[in-house]
Amino acid sequence: MSLVHWILILNLWILKATSLQAGSRVVLREIGHNIVGGSDPKDYAVELNATNFDAVLKDTPATYAIVEFFAHWCPACRNYKHHYENVAKLFNGPNAVHPGIVLMTRVDCALKINSKLCDKFSVSHYPMLFWGPPTKFPAGWSSNQAKSKLHVIDDGRTAERLLNWINKQIGSSYGLEDEKFENEHLSSNISDPGQIARAVYDVEEATATAFDIILEHKMIKSETRAPLIKFLQLLVAHHPSRRCRKGSAEVLVNFDDLCPLDMWSSDKHDVDTSNMIGVLRNFHICGKDVPRGYWMFCRGSKNDTRGFSCGLWVLMHSLSVRIEDGESQTAFTSICDFIHNFFICQERRQHFYEMCSSVKSPFTKARDFALWLWSAHNEVNERLMKEEASLKTGDPKFPKIIWPPKQLCPSCHHSQGPKDKGGSQINWKRDEVFKFLISYYGNTLVSLYKEKGLLGGDGTTDILEDSSTNAVVVPVGAALAIALASCAFGALACYWRSQQKNRKYYHQLHSLKNI
Repeated sequence: MSLVHWILILNLWILKATSLQAGSRVVLREIGHNIVGGSDPKDYAVELNATNFDAVLKDTPATYAIVEFFAHWCPACRNYKHHYENVAKLFNGPNAVHPGIVLMTRVDCALKINSKLCDKFSVSHYPMLFWGPPTKFPAGWSSNQAKSKLHVIDDGRTAERLLNWINKQIGSSYGLEDEKFENEHLSSNISDPGQIARAVYDVEEATATAFDIILEHKMIKSETRAPLIKFLQLLVAHHPSRRCRKGSAEVLVNFDDLCPLDMWSSDKHDVDTSNMIGVLRNFHICGKDVPRGYWMFCRGSKNDTRGFSCGLWVLMHSLSVRIEDGESQTAFTSICDFIHNFFICQERRQHFYEMCSSVKSPFTKARDFALWLWSAHNEVNERLMKEEASLKTGDPKFPKIIWPPKQLCPSCHHSQGPKDKGGSQINWKRDEVFKFLISYYGNTLVSLYKEKGLLGGDGTTDILEDSSTNAVVVPVGAALAIALASCAFGALACYWRSQQKNRKYYHQLHSLKNI
């Protein structure tokens, strides 16, 4: 075999090794956008592989998970797919009828990259379905594990039978024709403070969505550059999600290189801006591999209610209860400037900035800023209550209310009295309100993260360190492949040189193309 052929084979091997590793860096922004293969984009089941299996299942907000092990060449698997997808659409995706309860995923065992993963679960036939808490899946399963929390689904060969099996496990009565939104997981009972725990995923979604909007509408300009930097600094220090703190830091570290001060003074600023936006899109500000695309705490009963605006409010409240006294004025101006420059709804943006402008004295205490933001939110809610009542545009399941209601914080309410600055006919106990805000948007908000161990401790580094958004990172496997290939190439080069010398002295030289 000629040297040229050897080089071609080595290059192909390097590219293959690199592509397998790079596949683990593809972000799963929405459930239904599969990672492996050319699957139908309308699929609802999340297609996982060995590179992201552990991270996705450890970090999903869903209470339960189903993993289907299949092979793409298996006729029975192809026939079963539409049954599985009919169930998956109830739980996965932005239009899920019952979101946040069951994450439905698939693993193709016919792909070599998944061979060890499928062996880890002793897959004996296709399709083979497993059920259990998502965090238990990374440990694998075998038939001799009597106390395993994972169970093989033995009666799910049709969509109806699979859904009946799920209903029995969780005591529900879901149907394949369910369409009307019923938020079973997040009860409308406002006296349950545990509802806010899952909002940490909505805060991540809102942060990522805000960043996407900024890039999509090319909102980074010479006059908005500084406000964005200040807001990113606030996120790096105080965002409730470690993934978002890490992602914001990576954007901030690279910001001067991507967006220099003199960018807009150049005649090529349009080209430079486009290039900058293109590179920034590679930064996943709140991490990757976590299925997103649906709201949990902030999910409305209609597609055009709650969602992003709710998540943004929760983000601002969570920031307000994490700052220290010396940061209160900086946090206030950062949030006000961010909304003024980057919130795309003009009327809401203007109204919020008017509230910011009405503040005459700088904040010196974190308590004062948190209470101002709470008061401003109630003022917005009171105004929207009237608008939505007259136009009938409100969410019937989640009408605007003055917050917090007495059921949620009895100690916050003193008695009925003159109209308070908070925007209601309530005489508030403001010290109690501040305590409530710290507990609700501080400790309780991140409690689910603590349960899953995502704030630190064992396993955290593996999940979070893989969230690197550097577009030029060379995966370890690819680096090893390159190193081995370099050694092999060096050996071939030495062999080729020795052959050339022998040919020079003992044979007539051949042309290069005949070597």
